[in-house]
Amino acid sequence: MAANIDDQSPETLGPMIDLLMEKGALDAYFTPIQMKKNRPAIELTVLMAPQDLDRLTALIFKMTTTIGVWFQFLDRFVMARSFRRVMTKYGVIKVKTAKFHGIEKTSPEFEDCLKAARKYQVSLQDVYQAVYQSL
Repeated sequence: MAANIDDQSPETLGPMIDLLMEKGALDAYFTPIQMKKNRPAIELTVLMAPQDLDRLTALIFKMTTTIGVWFQFLDRFVMARSFRRVMTKYGVIKVKTAKFHGIEKTSPEFEDCLKAARKYQVSLQDVYQAVYQSL
């Protein structure tokens, strides 16, 4: 679903992403756009399950100045995901592995890495390298 917003202060829009995610959106983000009469605006895009369309549309109408939304139903492929914990010199870090038809991707969880970087006063890159060395 998407909505164009050209008459609302951006500072009041920021919390909208967190609210949409809390209410069940799969993803939500803003894109800067140009509207008619060269007005700068924001496009709000929300990915959701079909059963959430009415509820999240009502939330968007309630919390933004938009007077219309458009939507389309799309199919998507999602890689199967699994999680494990890896011991590093910066402590235990959660790692996500995604697989699809023989393709495998592994990545450390950002929040765990950030917490470790702050605790040990090292860069995020140092923590990421430690995770990959421990795999």
